[in-house]
Amino acid sequence: MTTPERQLEDQFIEKLQGLKYEYRADIRDRAALEKNFRDKFEALNHIHLTDGEFQRLLDEIVTPDVFTAAHTLRNRSSLPATTALRSTTPWSTSPNGAKTPSRPSASSASTPTTAITATTSCC
Repeated sequence: MTTPERQLEDQFIEKLQGLKYEYRADIRDRAALEKNFRDKFEALNHIHLTDGEFQRLLDEIVTPDVFTAAHTLRNRSSLPATTALRSTTPWSTSPNGAKTPSRPSASSASTPTTAITATTSCC
């Protein structure tokens, strides 16, 4: 027999799925949630974070108050400095076939060479 609480949870999950949310039965605890977040974050930003870098990212964006965390992320124009890891310097191929960073031209000398930015939009 299904309890009223379980029925309510099932109805809520169905409602969210109707709004195109994906139900992930494999995410049952905080460790699984953090692993999923890390996988998605790294894939979307084309980077690989060390365990220390990922922990600093979590420390900066995770708060006990979900509203404060949402406000922090929503009003951020870029990711935390700890995630500005990927070089955007163009690469060229040397005569021996190795990939090496290209030297910036004089006109681009003031352009930063590392950055990862994220924009958030809300409904």
